[in-house]
Amino acid sequence: MSTVLQQTKQTTQTKSFPLADTATMLRRQLRHAMRYPALSLGAIGMPVVMLLLFGVVFGKTFSAGLGGGNGFEYIDFLTPGLLLMSIASGIMSPAIGAATDMTEGIVARFRTMAIFRPAVLTGHVLANTIITVVSLALVIGFAMLIGFRPNASLVDWLLTAGLLVALTVALTWFGVALGLVSKTAEGASNIVLPISLLLPLLSTTFIPLDAMPSGLRWFVEYQPFTPIIETLRHLLLDTPLESGNGWLSAAWCLAIGIVGYFWAQKNYNKGTAA
Repeated sequence: MSTVLQQTKQTTQTKSFPLADTATMLRRQLRHAMRYPALSLGAIGMPVVMLLLFGVVFGKTFSAGLGGGNGFEYIDFLTPGLLLMSIASGIMSPAIGAATDMTEGIVARFRTMAIFRPAVLTGHVLANTIITVVSLALVIGFAMLIGFRPNASLVDWLLTAGLLVALTVALTWFGVALGLVSKTAEGASNIVLPISLLLPLLSTTFIPLDAMPSGLRWFVEYQPFTPIIETLRHLLLDTPLESGNGWLSAAWCLAIGIVGYFWAQKNYNKGTAA
């Protein structure tokens, strides 16, 4: 009996098609997003609400307090941080999706089919990347409507896009890995909160580093999101950038992506082991 199962497994594996299978899983995740849009809309809605609240309602107060009335526009300072927050808040959906796949038995069904095994997780990542890119475009467009005025060149915009996409892919893989270690979808939604909410809040999203208390300042300075936000501000607004922050941002994206990818694959293979 075991010999027959091994032969069947080998046969299905030889008939898998990586690109076609990944495209199929991508379509599956995009259809799920269309059928259950609450998570995607929530990820888009929170940065927009933050833009309205801090950029419009409290914008003049923050501009006067932080800039001393010297032409400082708080909406310009705020928007790069909210772009990162859009990415971070968006990882909840793939984390929940990965946990649901593992707990509801669909992965066991996939194992009996001629499907390229990494395609299931890659579908989650690619779908969330597409949705997040759309949400980033909406946030930038809305920010411009209420006064955001970047002075970036074409090269700066391309570098900004590359950094945002790299961070999206990296955080999504990490979110999927966290979802795979969760026993329930509810657990997955909770386990990603430190990344999707806490770290963006405890960064330079809303106030500059030198305006923070000393104890908090140390944490904010050395957590991964702060150099990324400062690099985005430099690219979009030509603000001064501390030496090495650009390379540090790329290094953080690479490190998070590598850890997330291999951790996710390990957990997925362990969970689907016969």
